[in-house]
Amino acid sequence: MLDFSSLLLAAALSGTCLSITLLAIWFTAPRARFVLTVACGMLVLVAHVVSFWQYTRDPSPLLCQLVLALLSLGFLILCRSAMQYLDVHEHRRVALPALVAMAVCAAMTYLGLDGIGFIVTYATVTALLAVIGAMFWIKGGGHDRRILLVVAFLSGVCGVSFALCGAVLLAKAQWVLGRAPDNWAEGLNSVISVACMTGLGALTLSLHHLQEQIELRAETMTDPLTGLMNRRALTSLYGERVFGPFMAIAMFDLDHFKSTNDVFGHPVGDQVLCRFAAVVKKYGRTGVDAFRLGGEEFALVMSRMTPEKAHDLASRIGVAFGTEIVPTHRGPLRSSVSGGMGFGAADGRTLDEVLAEADAALYAAKRAGRNRVIAQRKADQPDAGPALRSA
Repeated sequence: MLDFSSLLLAAALSGTCLSITLLAIWFTAPRARFVLTVACGMLVLVAHVVSFWQYTRDPSPLLCQLVLALLSLGFLILCRSAMQYLDVHEHRRVALPALVAMAVCAAMTYLGLDGIGFIVTYATVTALLAVIGAMFWIKGGGHDRRILLVVAFLSGVCGVSFALCGAVLLAKAQWVLGRAPDNWAEGLNSVISVACMTGLGALTLSLHHLQEQIELRAETMTDPLTGLMNRRALTSLYGERVFGPFMAIAMFDLDHFKSTNDVFGHPVGDQVLCRFAAVVKKYGRTGVDAFRLGGEEFALVMSRMTPEKAHDLASRIGVAFGTEIVPTHRGPLRSSVSGGMGFGAADGRTLDEVLAEADAALYAAKRAGRNRVIAQRKADQPDAGPALRSA
């Protein structure tokens, strides 16, 4: 059976190894700031464990203040790392109460009421762990739910162990201790803390790997110039979908774009592409996904929309783009765009079928004089409506 000192040594050793591992990972992936924050939090907790071990051997008021401050600070930093990972920005709502509690704890310990200091610190740590668990439970819908549930569970278990430590001191009315608390709850907390901190450290590695996968997938699915999704994303999202009567695709091609690049230069051409992407984003809504297929070609997939409304939306995008002005060294530049519509059907159509129809309509718009959106009329589809007027 391990004694209390051995448990503290195991906790310090485990925390140190985890911190070194996380720091090494952060050096190879500096963008993963939450990994660095976890490593810093772990190091602060290691300092707490070492100080607490010294306090059990040679208690003093000053060392007691240090022990309690490091414990609260360590978990506050871990809470900050959870916010970084989950992209939660309400840092002050957590940090300010924790810092106030740390100040109260320091004041109580200074006045000789170290038992109250321990109770306040245990309550603070319990609250911080509860916040961590709640955030991973609530905010993690877009991540791997299984990993987040385990993090929430371990945070909850660790929080309960600290709450028990405070409850025992409170139940016994131990306002003044003069030494480190020594009861069954402290022993249980030491075992649970070592297990939970080791588990949370390992899960941090898993979360880092998961975040890298998410970022890599986003990079491979996004056009770096315009920020729109790319052709790979279109195939991934809609390659297996059946296009029903309330789904449509609008394909766009910027008019005379090669001439724009030749006359004004490729940087201006890039600005024109970004302006069109900005117009598309402006008209974005639920059920509308925009893609850059390559070069000057774009696609808009519209769901839960009648053919008339889909064509109207595509037409409004074309008109809005015609009003955009790009300043150049040769004067202001206006561009136009041609579009073609492809529609789903009651019996269902594939992505390739709808794209082929939209592509054919796009070329019809080019042949008709450009600067318009055309829908090829079919027996089962309504009139496409008037073409766009020239800008």
